[in-house]
Amino acid sequence: MRLLPLIAATYFMVAGGPYGLEDILGDAGYGRALLLLLLIPLVWSLPTALMVGELASALPQEGGYYCWVRRALGPFWGFQEAWLSLAASVFDMAIYPVIFVLYLSRVAPALTAGPRATLWELAVVLVCAAWNLRGAKSVGEGSIGFFALLLAPFAVLVAVGLWRGLFAHAAGLLTLHDHLRHSLTLLRAPVAAPSLAGAVSIALWNYMGWDNASTVAQEVESPQRNYPRAMLLSTALVALTYIVPLAAIGISGIPAGQFTTGAWTDAARSIAGPGLFGTLLALAVVLGGMLNGAGMFNALMLSYARVPYALAQDGLLPRFLTRTTRARPTRAPVPWASVLVCAVAWALALGLSFERLISIDLVLYGASLLLEFVALVVLRLREPALARPFRIPGGLTTAILAGVGPALLLAFALVAAHSQRVGPLPALVFAALVAVAGPLAYWMARLAFFRQSPPSVPSPR
Repeated sequence: MRLLPLIAATYFMVAGGPYGLEDILGDAGYGRALLLLLLIPLVWSLPTALMVGELASALPQEGGYYCWVRRALGPFWGFQEAWLSLAASVFDMAIYPVIFVLYLSRVAPALTAGPRATLWELAVVLVCAAWNLRGAKSVGEGSIGFFALLLAPFAVLVAVGLWRGLFAHAAGLLTLHDHLRHSLTLLRAPVAAPSLAGAVSIALWNYMGWDNASTVAQEVESPQRNYPRAMLLSTALVALTYIVPLAAIGISGIPAGQFTTGAWTDAARSIAGPGLFGTLLALAVVLGGMLNGAGMFNALMLSYARVPYALAQDGLLPRFLTRTTRARPTRAPVPWASVLVCAVAWALALGLSFERLISIDLVLYGASLLLEFVALVVLRLREPALARPFRIPGGLTTAILAGVGPALLLAFALVAAHSQRVGPLPALVFAALVAVAGPLAYWMARLAFFRQSPPSVPSPR
């Protein structure tokens, strides 16, 4: 992958457009939602993107964050990093086929009724698995097309929303000052059942995943140069495509309380009117929502499938998972066995509720992210001479402080999720049980698959 496909793939690993933000409005209202979406990138996304930029450029290896933690902390903690990430992926990846079906049901409810919904979700898994078997280059280039198609209707929606809010209010022709005052009143309007904790959790989930692009480092052109650029540009791009559409519909006058998951379709119809233009814009937003679910699943499959492959190379999973397609002049080998096994695991996780998935995903992903920040600091201390084409500015102290903001936000999210449940268990207890099973899984993996000492860590390209 070159730089532009890497940026597009990273965008879909993190965001995939404004879809998924709807519940933030219902929980916080426009003003607080926009403030959260502006501040969280500074405290959460930017430090994480800087960390990924430094480690991915210094250690551009297949397996990404697993290799970083293994090198810094040893094979046990490297396995825990992989375990937490793969466990999070089971719950994270189940969300995106659900989003695909949710938006499809907006235009064709009969096609998604009853068991048909599950069949559509399975179809998303199968199509993306087939696409991933074509390689990282194909997924990255496809993400560019998804990006253009997905955001095109939002560009129209933003333009129409701003025009309606500032110059064509239904009450009649007002002065620009009156329009602005009316729009600011809408942005400050409270919601019926505010939940700042819920809004923060959903915002964190919508801004997480920056490290996912690291696992395909050996399939990226000039990774030492392109990873830092891709991380920083993607951070700005994600924040921009979140904040601008929300601000536009707020200014247009749509109450925040009307927004729940999937409500972008209703917003497009409301802003553009009941005529043909409104119908076409709503349909385009629906198709964009379907592309959001499929595009994110496709890009994340590219990322997660490399982790079992790297574990198998180290003798911690069956050697079967190291099987790859034949290398071609324009296509790197694809770990097809790992892709297929991951697809089966994610298909089995379909059916959990959106809220439960977010709670579990945040706990497991958050723990793996903190291990990566620890690896950043440990490598600075143990290997100061390691070639780092990109380095977080400010020395060791800044590297340490980079992890403080994400750690505090994760702690807040954990407290906020205390009431979520998975069956008879609180969601946090369930996630904790999955996490503490990691050490047992490590020793079982060593007994079952480990037949030789771990391979030496390859030097960066």
